Amino acid sequence: MSITSNIPKLYAFSFLKMALFPMAIITLFWKDHIGLSLTQILVLQGLFSVATLLMEYPSGYLSDRLGYRFSLNLASLFGIAGWTFYTVADSFSGVLIAECLLGVSYAFISGSDSALLFESLRTENREEEYARFDGRMTGFAQTGEAAGALFAGLLYASAPLLPFFIQIAVWVLALLICRSLAEAPADTEAAPASHLREALGTCRLVFIENRHLRWTVLLGTVLGISSFFPVWLIQPYMQQAGVPLSWFGPVWAGANLTVALFSVLSHRFRFALGDRGMTALFLVLILAGYLGLGLSAGIWSFLFYYLLTAMRGMQGPILRQHLQTASRRANRASILSLKSLSFRLLFVATGPLVGHFADTRGLQPTFLVLALAFAATIWPLAVLFLKTAPKAAEN
Repeated sequence: MSITSNIPKLYAFSFLKMALFPMAIITLFWKDHIGLSLTQILVLQGLFSVATLLMEYPSGYLSDRLGYRFSLNLASLFGIAGWTFYTVADSFSGVLIAECLLGVSYAFISGSDSALLFESLRTENREEEYARFDGRMTGFAQTGEAAGALFAGLLYASAPLLPFFIQIAVWVLALLICRSLAEAPADTEAAPASHLREALGTCRLVFIENRHLRWTVLLGTVLGISSFFPVWLIQPYMQQAGVPLSWFGPVWAGANLTVALFSVLSHRFRFALGDRGMTALFLVLILAGYLGLGLSAGIWSFLFYYLLTAMRGMQGPILRQHLQTASRRANRASILSLKSLSFRLLFVATGPLVGHFADTRGLQPTFLVLALAFAATIWPLAVLFLKTAPKAAEN
């Protein structure tokens, strides 16, 4: 197997890992089939994040040491187990077990697929093109989620568990693709005398020694969380606005196609605007999206959510390019996993509070409060990110 053949296979894996047939109706499934409240749903996602973050950095470190292909194969097995358990879950605890299995799965994916993409490009001395290929990989992922969501409402209406059975088959296919991947060449550096010391050293590099890595990780964390809260709030928001159930799948598909499109175009926007213009655009899109959702409640108000998905698509490839450039083979997946770990920690700390506020005060006030919170945090982080960026990227 040639490592250069990994790129189309990683595109296919990205499509399958995000072809989440239950996702467009999962909040409704939790509310109507399992009987969870919005507070319980956000607590559940917080606990999912705990499961993910407990494995996030260890999985990234293991991926750097044992191989990216190994981690992706293991992730596929956990994915199959998680979705299989969903088919028998009938309570909060049952759903929690399924979510924990899926959390471990996504922890082992986190960083491994992106690192393998970068290393595959590096073998051809094309690493400077990473953002373009990363955007394409994200585009395939979001197209996969759109494809999975398109008929989710109809599948759920015919049989609530049908999307979950289809999901198991998807992950079996993903496992077959992962088994065909070629492993990236190992680092020529000697193995560390202490793996714990090496792992802690990478943490120190990211959060203490390298200022640009620190602010890139923190900015990416807040930008990521800004597009993540609406994932769990938009379905009940649409339900309250009277959006027909048959629309849920196409609306979710449209959101993911928006992420896909803007991921593919991300490097072009960056070429035109530079990192300075891009960070300003991210903030504008976040404020417009949240204010639109908070101040309107019509049947078409969900379209403001698409501003947040557009931002999500653009920011990912750009910030991952910064992280990849500042890392090396021995810590590449570890650094990417630290970014995901930071995201999960923030969600664990804030998700249940947002869910409780939405249950007690309503969805529209929640969106308005979030608009103010993100305005107050993203701008200073963006300034620090730009101040420490390589000069060529600040234009």
